[in-house]
Amino acid sequence: MSNFVNKIDFAVIISAKNANPNGDPLNGNRPRENYDGFGEISDVCIKRKIRNRLQDFGQEIFVQSDERRTDDFRSLKDRADGCAELKKAGKDKDGVKYASIACEKWIDVRSFGQVFAFKKGTEDSSVSIGIRGPVSIHSAVSVSPIEISSMQITKSVNGETGKDPDKKSADTMGMKHRVEFGLYVIYGSINTQLATKTGFSEEDSELIKKALISIFENDCSSARPDGSMEVHKVYWWKHNAQIGQYSAAKVHRSLKVVPIVDTPKRYEDYNISNETLEGLTPEIYNGI
Repeated sequence: MSNFVNKIDFAVIISAKNANPNGDPLNGNRPRENYDGFGEISDVCIKRKIRNRLQDFGQEIFVQSDERRTDDFRSLKDRADGCAELKKAGKDKDGVKYASIACEKWIDVRSFGQVFAFKKGTEDSSVSIGIRGPVSIHSAVSVSPIEISSMQITKSVNGETGKDPDKKSADTMGMKHRVEFGLYVIYGSINTQLATKTGFSEEDSELIKKALISIFENDCSSARPDGSMEVHKVYWWKHNAQIGQYSAAKVHRSLKVVPIVDTPKRYEDYNISNETLEGLTPEIYNGI
């Protein structure tokens, strides 16, 4: 049974400087932006980073990325079938037990939920079970429109040997894109009703908070060099009631992030304030 009894809302202020926070594969991997020119980071991308940090903390993760696998399973079905209890519950078509076992075993399942939809195999019955998780996260949007710069890059060697090995082939050319500077805000909430169903605990919420504070640790890449992505503030509103004293929308709106110059180029170019809500004061954490 879950001991999580107080609704939580949270917000994370992050910045990107000369980095690609979340490339769009349908747009040449350019940083995501909406039609108004504001930068975006998808909720899926944010959850991936949280999962990675939880994995760093020693937690068992169901949706693991290939480069960070801690087991020998190469697919979600293989990982699910690797749990004998879960496999038996699937054969018995016991959806309630199946969901309970999955939530107890993997923190990302009891946090974000998961759809288990696997086709019938040679021995197994098909599985189709949906679990709704208590942790919901919005896509992050930049406070101001972003400027994207692009550069052409070349590889020093051909990917494959062509007819003329001394001549550069087409696959040596490429493009690299980055955001000059962008300040983004991530909003999210943790629902008590769904926490009760998945077994999400107070201890799990502390791990989520810890992951948000350090979300860019061990996340560097050529697109996001170490230090180019930074967590500035994490606001953590813990209500004194199960359904919350205020709606999540009102709590999130209480955080004001306003540019104080025409073209912000750094974190200090914004004024950040928090509107007082009676009986609800956020805990505020600085990124590490």
